[in-house]
Amino acid sequence: MQSLTAFVTTSLDGYFADASGDMGWAHKSDPEWTGFVSENASQGGTLLLGRVTYELMIRYWPTPMAKQQNPVVADGMNSASKIVFSRTLKEATWQNTTLLKSDLPGEIHKLKQQAGKGICILGSGTIITQLAEARLIDELQVVISPIVLGKGKTPFETLKQRLPLKLLKTRAFTNGNVIHYYGAAV
Repeated sequence: MQSLTAFVTTSLDGYFADASGDMGWAHKSDPEWTGFVSENASQGGTLLLGRVTYELMIRYWPTPMAKQQNPVVADGMNSASKIVFSRTLKEATWQNTTLLKSDLPGEIHKLKQQAGKGICILGSGTIITQLAEARLIDELQVVISPIVLGKGKTPFETLKQRLPLKLLKTRAFTNGNVIHYYGAAV
């Protein structure tokens, strides 16, 4: 059985995108953070993305620039098995990508029953919300970036019910990011 992890970066005031939809503020690099991201990218498993996140990532990770600037992460992102969930996307052209159009919770429940290295949702607030409400997320990893945006989009803005969590561990980075690992509260 595979575990499902959600990984999201938010501002100090809880937004994962600013009012214009920009997420560039979340990419603060330093050697320690780059090492952490590279280690995560090389662990394998399946990436689960929504259409917006997919379209952002496909514009960068398969490019020569990504391979030059961050070869380990680019290799991990490009070689990883990916699922993009979208009702509007016509096709998924990034290598190793499967397009799902309906019954996201049902499809992920089936996928979790299979053997594998795990599934990780990157960004994709609406997907995180749908799967959290279906109680399918095993671990939520929230990176708090030291910036206040004032307004924007939260990863849980469509949540219809409370989601009690328990803190598993935290880790602080020299660039100011702090990652909190949460599991479902019992």
